[in-house]
Amino acid sequence: MSEQILQNILDEAADTFRGQKKLAEGAIAQVSDEEFFKLIDAEANSIAAIVKHLGGNLRSRWTDFLTSDGEKPDRQRDSEFVTDDDTRESLMQFWENGWQALFAALRSLTTEDLDKIVQIRSEDFTVVKAIYRAVSHTGQHVGQITLLAKHFRAGEWKTLSIPKNKSEEFRQYMSNLEDKGNYLETAREFGGKEAK
Repeated sequence: MSEQILQNILDEAADTFRGQKKLAEGAIAQVSDEEFFKLIDAEANSIAAIVKHLGGNLRSRWTDFLTSDGEKPDRQRDSEFVTDDDTRESLMQFWENGWQALFAALRSLTTEDLDKIVQIRSEDFTVVKAIYRAVSHTGQHVGQITLLAKHFRAGEWKTLSIPKNKSEEFRQYMSNLEDKGNYLETAREFGGKEAK
């Protein structure tokens, strides 16, 4: 496989993760502290619990990514879903620490690393498969955060993507842009203009 294609895998993964983080944080910023911790039913996770879980997962998976199992011995996964003694600020710091571990690991990877084997819970994965697995897992939880925030904001929701019933206008907006940039960034920019 060409060096450029391999580099694209790393670059696109980092871009995708940055977009997911920004999307989640845009949703989180719209909720009150009460909503951040609120459960929509007894079996649901709050935004706070999802933030804590994702922060813990990212820290565990991406710290010493190439040299140690992604399920670290000090990780207490079950405790990630208990937020009784946490504050929004402490959880957002935990979240940020997880993301920083991810981005530091991605920055350190080279194209030669992509076919190496890493372990997660003693199971072997190529680096590429571990990246795709993380993109999928993270995306699932970012979607949950966004859905919960949108539920709580209802009519006050500030769109983070293409506004409802504005797909054609967005297509035209995109066709007139010289620098298309990142799709999600452009959609958020368009959504912000529409809201004004």
